[in-house]
Amino acid sequence: MKIAFFDARSYDLPAFRAEGEKRAVDYRFFETRLAPETVSLAAGCDGVCVFVNDTVNAEVIDRLYDQGVKVIALRCAGYNNVDIEHAFGKIHVLHVPAYSPYAVAEHAIAMLLTSIRRIHKAYIRTRDFNFSLDGLTGFDLHGKTVGVVGTGKIGRIFIDICRGFGMSVIAYDKFPAENSGISYTTLDGIFEKSDIISLHCPLTEETQHMINAEAIEKMKTGVVIINTSRGGLIDAEALLGGIKRRKIGAACLDVYEEESDVFFRDFSGHIMSDDTLARLISMPNVIVTSHQAFLTKEALENIAETTTQNIISFFSEGVCDNELCYRCGQVDSCMKSRRKKCF
Repeated sequence: MKIAFFDARSYDLPAFRAEGEKRAVDYRFFETRLAPETVSLAAGCDGVCVFVNDTVNAEVIDRLYDQGVKVIALRCAGYNNVDIEHAFGKIHVLHVPAYSPYAVAEHAIAMLLTSIRRIHKAYIRTRDFNFSLDGLTGFDLHGKTVGVVGTGKIGRIFIDICRGFGMSVIAYDKFPAENSGISYTTLDGIFEKSDIISLHCPLTEETQHMINAEAIEKMKTGVVIINTSRGGLIDAEALLGGIKRRKIGAACLDVYEEESDVFFRDFSGHIMSDDTLARLISMPNVIVTSHQAFLTKEALENIAETTTQNIISFFSEGVCDNELCYRCGQVDSCMKSRRKKCF
């Protein structure tokens, strides 16, 4: 099985090379992202392996299909960059629904603690032998109310960690987890009652810009917003406005709506063309990391193992439990529930 591996990074290679050698999957690594301009690199391959910022739109899908590609293997959980409906009937789409939910939840907490205790600022000061404490006053997490949007695996692990800090937890999810002991409320309830809001939900048409100017106005003054999910959940301009008005006390962002043109690249010697991102980064109460919440040794190994197993299951067994299609979950038309391919 020959798989064209797009957007390959140095941290991807060891785990995927090891899995490929062990499972007889021939990964062909390309540093470039999958896009209409690069899709021809997949010629002669049985599948492609893509990540969050690869472009898998209708044009790319059609060209992959014409080249004989049978599988799009996502090495991530989210698939908002893939035209799932257009892929139906042409190319099968597989994903990694859970690789290390602990990695993402722990990163969200790390960003929160760094922000509210000013650890990043203290680090810079002491490197210059400045041991002043002026401007470094933070606040206790104990007793604060955290609102969690999305209670899948990552959201629930994040909740467990917050409870360990003695925080009061409220949550919102369109599909609440039954018998979970989680106190659910409305989305407006999250906005109005939370000292800290953390996003752990997928990006859909319904959740696009769920954090917008209207939502921000409903929030407590000084609220801390954390996003380790998808950048499109937050209207960046509205967030910037809330920060400038002192409505938002801090923002911890591992994702950004227009990140595909910036993240995973080194622009340290260049002028930043994205004015909104540049202004966010310049704010003293904003922490931005470049979509690294997943980046742990354990997660990378799990991603490589599951992605490779998905490919093998599809080609060897004719079905993969992690296949995606726009009909999945629909009782009358879902083929996966009958242990068959989606089409």
